[in-house]
Amino acid sequence: MNCILCNSGLSEPIHIEERHRFYDCNCCGSIVRSTDTFPNAIFEIERYESHNNDINDPRYQNFVSPITLAVQADFSAQNSLGLDFGAGTGPVITKVLNDKGYSLKLYDPFFHPDKSVLEEKYDYIVCCEVIEHFHQPLKEFQLLKNLLKPKGKLYCMTDIFRYQISFGDWYYKNDPTHVIFYTEKSLQWIQKQMGFNELIIEKRLIVFS
Repeated sequence: MNCILCNSGLSEPIHIEERHRFYDCNCCGSIVRSTDTFPNAIFEIERYESHNNDINDPRYQNFVSPITLAVQADFSAQNSLGLDFGAGTGPVITKVLNDKGYSLKLYDPFFHPDKSVLEEKYDYIVCCEVIEHFHQPLKEFQLLKNLLKPKGKLYCMTDIFRYQISFGDWYYKNDPTHVIFYTEKSLQWIQKQMGFNELIIEKRLIVFS
């Protein structure tokens, strides 16, 4: 098996469970789930539809606030267009920013599959709890970079793996739709590979500029 991000060969798994194996990539620093246990589209849709993502829930809005506050700090509502990539069943970021006068378009391969929005360019893209689901992360990050205007920004949120954590005890690996886990090293690899000028990591918030 090769790394699904950088395509480097992988050695022995770092963690084995009854139905899942996880590998650490020495090249880019990602941790990836064994590809033969990736969920199929039907399983993914059922899993995502089971989430209770009420866009009017203050707790949900607070959860995504690292992204919504960062967008408001970096862009004006009147002169920018955003894309909510992987918006899912409850596009809460779009709801919060719409209420502030911002304009965003939605894309999700399952729930907002209008690919015409992928033919435009955006000042910013928001990608919340999405990048850990990428089966082909290099392809997806290339797409996201190409969708940005010059000086555009990509805002992501995910739980980053840090090596002081015991991977076997880490809750984030238990979701079978999470197939890749990022480290600071792998995010730096993406920055360099994609040609982003800047990478900011603040807890769960990741900003590529």
